[in-house]
Amino acid sequence: LVMKAPPRLITVTVVFAGVVSNTAAELGYVVLVPLAAMIFYGLGRHPLAGLAAAFAGVSAGYSANLLIGTVDPLLSGITEEAAKIIDPSYTVGAEANWYFMMVSTFLIAIMGALITDKIVEPKLGKYNKDEASIDLSDQSSMDPLTKQEKRGLIYAGISVLILAGILALTVVPEWGILRHPETGEVTGSPFLKGVVVYIFFFFAIPGYVYGRTVETMRTDRDVIDAMSHSMSTMGMYIVLVFFAAQFVNFFKWTNFGTIFAINGAEFLTNIGMTGPIIFLFFIMVCGFVNLMLGSASAQWAITAPIFVPMLMLIGYSPEVIQAAYRIGDSVTNIITPMMSYFGLILAVAARYKKDLGIGTLIAMMLPYSMVFFVGWSVLFFLWVFVFGFPVGPAAPTFYN
Repeated sequence: LVMKAPPRLITVTVVFAGVVSNTAAELGYVVLVPLAAMIFYGLGRHPLAGLAAAFAGVSAGYSANLLIGTVDPLLSGITEEAAKIIDPSYTVGAEANWYFMMVSTFLIAIMGALITDKIVEPKLGKYNKDEASIDLSDQSSMDPLTKQEKRGLIYAGISVLILAGILALTVVPEWGILRHPETGEVTGSPFLKGVVVYIFFFFAIPGYVYGRTVETMRTDRDVIDAMSHSMSTMGMYIVLVFFAAQFVNFFKWTNFGTIFAINGAEFLTNIGMTGPIIFLFFIMVCGFVNLMLGSASAQWAITAPIFVPMLMLIGYSPEVIQAAYRIGDSVTNIITPMMSYFGLILAVAARYKKDLGIGTLIAMMLPYSMVFFVGWSVLFFLWVFVFGFPVGPAAPTFYN
């Protein structure tokens, strides 16, 4: 997508690709950010502008996407557990914020491109390659795909179409076996409750087909080795999830969540802050906490048991609360050194400007954070409270 984009559309394409890259978790940090800097340099533009555009899309637009990605079932699971403090029967599906996040993808892409072209790149000025800490002679191009790699992509694409066809047979017809058994609807269906399984197959099968075609996966041992290598990087995450689950359940067991929620709701009612304006402060709090706790799931595991029940008690649905949280959690990712990939981005940036430090990188990314906060919040209020659109399929705005 990025390599084939016309030069005049390269900025918006880079930001857009960064936003949708979270379908593959955090791959965009590793692949797209260095690639964008390289492409901008090859076009005679400032490489740090390309890096900033990609970083803004990948990180500040992390929650937005056209598809249901890996972050959706993760956050919805935490939200559901927090909502059950107030309503034990409440369920939150992975599709809870899909509509809002789909529209947000285009907003982030447009805002990111405008900030890059109108603010960041003009301030960076003309690039001098003498500022680089590496030899940039081979940074202006990439090796083209081989015939075998192109064939692998074609076969992998065919496998995706086959999987999509099978999926469609289970949910599109009225007799689809994965529709809701009682209502016949897709909302609340076994398909959406088990969407993680579909995400697994949509990555695993095309990945194997490609690997088999390009001969990187010849035997079952190659598949196991590849999966083992991937899982070896998940140790920190598994430990994090373990303690997050304990924390949420501890809140339920001690009733701290209920106590904080009820007293907090009473306080907000007493001071008259029960209208939509409460979400502006909620987004600001989430953005501030994110400066110190960079992981989306870790932060939500700590804050959801307090804020979800509290805002439910003053009349707002968990789905809307989660959508607001995702704005605050995303927009400040790019200005905090506590974000796990900040060091990687700093290292890539230092290739093109050897004296670049943390302060310079934060200053370069600050305009994105500020504009995204304002623009995304405005979209949230217009979408939810002015036009009354649901944030996801059958997602209510209010909770009684």
